[in-house]
Amino acid sequence: MKSLYATSFVFPGQTGFYKGKVRDVYFFGNRMAIIATDRISAFDVVLPKAIPCKGQILNQIAFQSLEATSDIVPNWAISSPDPNVTWGYQCEAYPVEMVIRGYLAGHAWREYQAGKRTLCGVSLPEGLKENDPFPRPIITPTTKATQGAHDMDISKEEILDQGLVSEAKYERLETYTHQLFERGTLLAKKQGLILVDTKYEFGKHEDTIMLIDEIHTPDSSRYFYLEGYQERQDQGQPQKQLSKEFVRQWLISEGFQGKEGQQVPEMTDEILIMISERYQELYEKFTGEKLIPRDYVLIEEAIKTSILSKLNI
Repeated sequence: MKSLYATSFVFPGQTGFYKGKVRDVYFFGNRMAIIATDRISAFDVVLPKAIPCKGQILNQIAFQSLEATSDIVPNWAISSPDPNVTWGYQCEAYPVEMVIRGYLAGHAWREYQAGKRTLCGVSLPEGLKENDPFPRPIITPTTKATQGAHDMDISKEEILDQGLVSEAKYERLETYTHQLFERGTLLAKKQGLILVDTKYEFGKHEDTIMLIDEIHTPDSSRYFYLEGYQERQDQGQPQKQLSKEFVRQWLISEGFQGKEGQQVPEMTDEILIMISERYQELYEKFTGEKLIPRDYVLIEEAIKTSILSKLNI
């Protein structure tokens, strides 16, 4: 199956390279090109096979979402010269991820189910069921892990005590996070979706706080279908959702949660097709547009050419 697992370019004027879980990042002074590959990660582990079309889907959703929120906070993206590429400003990332949750799902539910009633310093009400809404959205930050490490829950108080972000800047990050989540919720509702939870990352560029990385993608966000949500809750049924959670659930069912000694289950062609189709479904549901899968013939040459065009070469 055709996919883009990794790139290994060397560009004129290149000043650095970073390989993330999903993205390959090429630095050019105060600019950078981020290539969304088809790699997929879960439980902070990069899985051994790539998902066709996934990089294109993530890049296009993220770029559209950054454009749709640029009136709230400046962001790093300048243009998208290729379906898998975004060109933008290099920013100094703040070492925290701002996770915001409107509903009790995923990691928050697993913690709640285990009996915990405080998450990242935030008190959780008693009597909630899985996928119930919180009285108001809550921010549950995590550390920004270095390569190969796990993101860890952290409280606002710990962030300030450790000096990871100043109090004044953190207050602005919280404000931006709530405003972005409100906008994301409205955009999702227009497409018949509920934005359940998501994460935002921020950085500094020339003393300006900027929104960085991807936003509102199925890798960084969880969505429920709005139609039938309440009926499913009332009847205690699982929610119909569009997110990467289905990948995590498949891995859990196969005995893998990224823990030491566990083996990633076999990723058959059937599994790869299933995951790819779910990503395409989210793209089309989120954007209201039919996905036109890119041609994988000479994909690396097309990506390289698109970046060279931004370097005026």
